[in-house]
Amino acid sequence: MFRLNDITLVQFRNYVQQSFHFSERVIGICGQNGTGKTNLLDAIYYLSFSKSYFSRPDAQNVHHGSAGLRIQGQYAVEEKNMTVTAIVRETGKKELQLDGEPYKKFSDHIGTIPVVMIAPDDIELISGPGEERRKFLDTLISQLDHAYLQQLINYQKILQQRNSLLKQAGESGHMDETLLSILNDQLIDSGSFLYEKRKVFLASLLPLAFTIYERIAGKSDELYLSYFSPLASSQFKDLLQNNRAKDFALQRTSSGIHRDDIILSMGDQLFKSEASQGQRKSLLFALKLAEWQILKEKKGFTPILLLDDVFEKLDDARMSQLLQWVCTESDGQVFITDTHSERLKQQLTSTKAAFHMITL
Repeated sequence: MFRLNDITLVQFRNYVQQSFHFSERVIGICGQNGTGKTNLLDAIYYLSFSKSYFSRPDAQNVHHGSAGLRIQGQYAVEEKNMTVTAIVRETGKKELQLDGEPYKKFSDHIGTIPVVMIAPDDIELISGPGEERRKFLDTLISQLDHAYLQQLINYQKILQQRNSLLKQAGESGHMDETLLSILNDQLIDSGSFLYEKRKVFLASLLPLAFTIYERIAGKSDELYLSYFSPLASSQFKDLLQNNRAKDFALQRTSSGIHRDDIILSMGDQLFKSEASQGQRKSLLFALKLAEWQILKEKKGFTPILLLDDVFEKLDDARMSQLLQWVCTESDGQVFITDTHSERLKQQLTSTKAAFHMITL
């Protein structure tokens, strides 16, 4: 069993100081737009990842006119209680603590409190650029595999250094071949490791997402999901060598695992160009719930599921089926926001699961 029992927000977004106690496994959060429903879910997410779900800098998370913020959550994991505290000091310095002990590296905390969030802008995962799907994949694997997270941090750092070198070389007309060779070797090591991990992981994630899509949509819609990587057809060393002139001209690294993507197709067409709104939303939920399911299998307990404003995404029949699954068939903690309290109450009542309503 995994539960968030209490959370306290101090100077986080629109909250000056407020505490919430969650007495049931399913929590409905109601309120008009601007009352802080999404901010409450984002605070829960923040305690898992030491950052906002919405890629906001910390200065934007601090309550307007205040200096610093603090979020504290009390969790029960199996038979053990734990307290996670995130602090941004007045100086801008950030701290993350587990049971009062500060982490030396925030990355050590990733995966301790697994969370899956679905929010309105997530449709970009389906219709947006490959960067969105890489971020989704990296966030998921990083919660399960610490070595993956470290190699990902390394890869991004080395890629940045290589791009800086290419820019300098483009401006000066001179390339430091020794440094380029060192950076290439480091990039190849990290990149090849990440590629193999992604390939193995997606071999289980993508079929699961397809199965969940069929369950939500009621049919397959000729959906096809596949992993694309430049490393699937070439060694990374050869890619860097063959793209050397192009990289020099562009002043950046044009090929590598930072170009990986999850290809979403319908029949022989790109999914985003053929799919209806309902199909796009169904696939979004399928990918996110596949993430939720895999985290559950690997962790041995069900992650917290945060559903922000999901009633605008699915029709009533699909929504009922989804809530039946996550509220009744699962033992995980679920937080659901909506602007219509009666609609939310009605939907949650129909699941026959015990729930707790919060009105903001």
